[in-house]
Amino acid sequence: MARLRKTFRKFKKKLKFYLSVNWFATWYFNFKMFPFSTAIKFPVFFYGKIRFSNLNGQLVIDAPIKRGMIGFGQHFEFPTTSKGTAELFLQGKMVCKGNVQIGKDVCIKVAESAYFEMGYMACLGSDCRVLCTDKVILGSNARVGYQTQFIDTTIHQLIDLKTNEKLPMSAPIFINKNNWIGNKTTVMKGAKTPENCITASNSLLNKDYTSFGQDVIIGGIPAKLLKENIRRDWEGERAKMEHYLIVN
Repeated sequence: MARLRKTFRKFKKKLKFYLSVNWFATWYFNFKMFPFSTAIKFPVFFYGKIRFSNLNGQLVIDAPIKRGMIGFGQHFEFPTTSKGTAELFLQGKMVCKGNVQIGKDVCIKVAESAYFEMGYMACLGSDCRVLCTDKVILGSNARVGYQTQFIDTTIHQLIDLKTNEKLPMSAPIFINKNNWIGNKTTVMKGAKTPENCITASNSLLNKDYTSFGQDVIIGGIPAKLLKENIRRDWEGERAKMEHYLIVN
């Protein structure tokens, strides 16, 4: 009887998972963006409502193809409900280096000729925003808290009134591997973090912070060095993260 109950619970969990998948969006996206041999493996799953405002660009998976390895709208946070505001504008190139997780209600815009990369087990929490007009790179294990935004452009042209010089509108963003970015952080053009860096919630990243070295906490508006010789226990969390976040 105990074995039967265990089997039933496992079946119920699987059924609940598959009912959470937006199968129309999943089928449409995979067969539009990939050759048949890749699409039939369904490497990208969509969960909940999603608006495809542009799919003229590329999604490149630089890793062995596995079912559901990329999840848009994936439910891994609280609250579990969605507002249904997720949007994908992919006119440039997006590269995934393996399994990645993209939370609920995330909006991503990769403009024409722009490049957006997510490393292995990189994550965008719910309600994040990515506006990529040049280059945005999230390294392996770059875990990003909810309502964080990445904007590699000023959007509007700025002029130095002393020199009458037009200032550059965009610059690459590079978040190194093993970074943990707290919720409601704004990451602007030119931001670059070191490895094993923790960013406090509600911070502003707008320059190169690699001179602080590894194993640091930064934070503030704009961010400054807060603490040294500290890191998230990535190795200790690895098995748990892969168990709960990777679709099997």
